[in-house]
Amino acid sequence: MHKISKKKIKVGILGGTFDPPHIGHLHISDVGIKKLKLNKLIWIVTKKNPLKQKPYLSVKTRIKLSKQIIKNKKKIFVQYLEDKVKSKNTFNLLSYIKRKNRKIELYFLIGADNFVRFHKWNNWKKIPKLAKIIVFSRQNYSIKALSSVASKKLEKKDWLYITGKKVNISSSLIRKFSIT
Repeated sequence: MHKISKKKIKVGILGGTFDPPHIGHLHISDVGIKKLKLNKLIWIVTKKNPLKQKPYLSVKTRIKLSKQIIKNKKKIFVQYLEDKVKSKNTFNLLSYIKRKNRKIELYFLIGADNFVRFHKWNNWKKIPKLAKIIVFSRQNYSIKALSSVASKKLEKKDWLYITGKKVNISSSLIRKFSIT
């Protein structure tokens, strides 16, 4: 008799505006794939982060640039799902992905800077029911993230903090130096 594998497919989700995408996004994607043994990782490009100002680049341009930067990465994919999900909030996005494929184990990748304000997200306490939250350290945010409301209110099993080599880059820093 052959045993049927009940092993779930491990999928990472890295959501964001990617305005523009950069090596920092690639770095945490690579680390996430390796450390979590992900089968694949999806960059979900969003129109706008409700807690940030309007993106500089159009959605179309950000998707195109994201696809270009990951073209040599076999396990990373780019998607835009807001029109299908009919929402820009993470809980609804993860619910949509989970409904489409129940056999996946979801991991939601987030930077420490976003984890500091995670408690302001819609349905933030319900997100761990859909995906394990993987928080990546970012320069000048570790202490704030590890003492944040979310770090205190969420159960330890629901999230993981990953430290390591940091890539000191951000989309806002790139915009600051590339916009004349």
